[in-house]
Amino acid sequence: MPQFEGIRVEEFRNLMIPLIEEILRERFSEFVMEHEKKAREISLVERLIKVEEELKALREFEEKRFETLLKEMNNRFEVMNTRFEALQENSNARFEALLREMNTRFEALQKEMDTRFEALQKEMDTRFEALQREMNTRFEALQREMNTRFEAINIRFESLEKRLNFLQWFIAGGLTFLTIFISLLKIFG
Repeated sequence: MPQFEGIRVEEFRNLMIPLIEEILRERFSEFVMEHEKKAREISLVERLIKVEEELKALREFEEKRFETLLKEMNNRFEVMNTRFEALQENSNARFEALLREMNTRFEALQKEMDTRFEALQKEMDTRFEALQREMNTRFEALQREMNTRFEAINIRFESLEKRLNFLQWFIAGGLTFLTIFISLLKIFG
């Protein structure tokens, strides 16, 4: 303490009090800051714990809500499945009824078509028989006409043959007569 020998107590006090106050302020500020940090850390830890608890509660709430929603969805699906099955049964019944009706209509249409076909067949047979008779009549008439024509041609050929025979005999006789006449003229002439 050689430096402080000539300083008076009051001066020393005046010098030291501000220094001590400043050091105390700094230390107190540091202390407060450290404790504030710790208080904040404690506050943050408490907040984290509260957040975790709230998250856990929220998770449990969401799980319960999900289970409730799942049960509700299952119930709705069961109701929809029941409705779908009823709709399916209704559709099957309608389809079977429609199929029976269509079969009945088809059978009626088939019978009607068979009846029409038979009537058409009878009509066609009648027409064919009439056409056959008409064609037979025409053929017979044509046959008679052709026979008549052939007979007429035969008669013409016979008459032509008679003429040719006559001409043949006439020419042969004429040539014989000429030959005899020429021979007699040569002999007597």
